[in-house]
Amino acid sequence: MKYKVVRRKNPQTPQAQGKYYANAVNAGKFTVKDFANEIAGRSSLTRGDIENVLNNFLDELPTFLKLGLSVKLGEFGTVRLSLSSKGANTAAEFKSDFIKGVKVIFTPSVDLKEGLKDITFEEAK
Repeated sequence: MKYKVVRRKNPQTPQAQGKYYANAVNAGKFTVKDFANEIAGRSSLTRGDIENVLNNFLDELPTFLKLGLSVKLGEFGTVRLSLSSKGANTAAEFKSDFIKGVKVIFTPSVDLKEGLKDITFEEAK
């Protein structure tokens, strides 16, 4: 994986020099169609069959997340929702319109993390 070195300042001490950190370089996009092509090459299913399943999965995922369910995706990981809200002094004062947004949280499985252990890094030029 390629990375660039970037300087970041600490927002709590903006007068400080800042430090240099690795920033992942996006090597491009890999689409549902690309995944379908890759999987079709390893199975008896056609690219169209696989693409259909993946698209239907993506269509249905929000339905289950909106129900408050964590969606476990086998050895891939788990997807769930998290909320950000304005605070209230007491529980009685809290109103649903204090909720400012919804975030999608992905937690990778142990297997996925294990599969990434042998990653190598190269500075992008």
